[in-house]
Amino acid sequence: MKKDNLSDQYQVNDEIRAKEVRIVGEGFEPRVVSLREALQIADNMELDLVMISPNAVPPVCRIVDFSKFIYQLKKKQKEAKAKQVKIDVKEIRFGPQTDDHDYNFKLKHAMGFLQNGDKVKAYVFFRGRSILFKEQGENILARFAKDLEEYGKQEQAPILEGKRMTIFISPKKGGAAKKDAKQEEGNE
Repeated sequence: MKKDNLSDQYQVNDEIRAKEVRIVGEGFEPRVVSLREALQIADNMELDLVMISPNAVPPVCRIVDFSKFIYQLKKKQKEAKAKQVKIDVKEIRFGPQTDDHDYNFKLKHAMGFLQNGDKVKAYVFFRGRSILFKEQGENILARFAKDLEEYGKQEQAPILEGKRMTIFISPKKGGAAKKDAKQEEGNE
């Protein structure tokens, strides 16, 4: 049987080594009792004694069905994970002498990426002696960032790293909301 991390985090029934515990659960008020008495109460109710707060004095234990308890924790984690927004980084590559048609084609794709809530990494790749045309690369990236101002904002000035000059453009706040709405439409 596969062991998961959640069930390893909690001490259950005979694994608990405290002398006294504070018991909580549905159907009775919290109180401090000996471990033996707490185990007896849980056994009479046909439930498990689960230590939920080992650092408290005395440790806090809940009387609950352990498998149901783990199931509910996993369900909460899954819901929290589903609510997280994942941002992808899309790359767009230019050459120092990129033509207007190619530029416009890549600009249109970048607009779509930003509207979907993705970041755009645009870079000019210099090959061989084309590194002499750094100004052309800077001009292309500056023009690219300016054309995308209404869809996203430039995070930093163009940086030359080796043979690449790079900028990052992050979407404006409305882009992530549109992406979530599209995902919800797809789920229905």
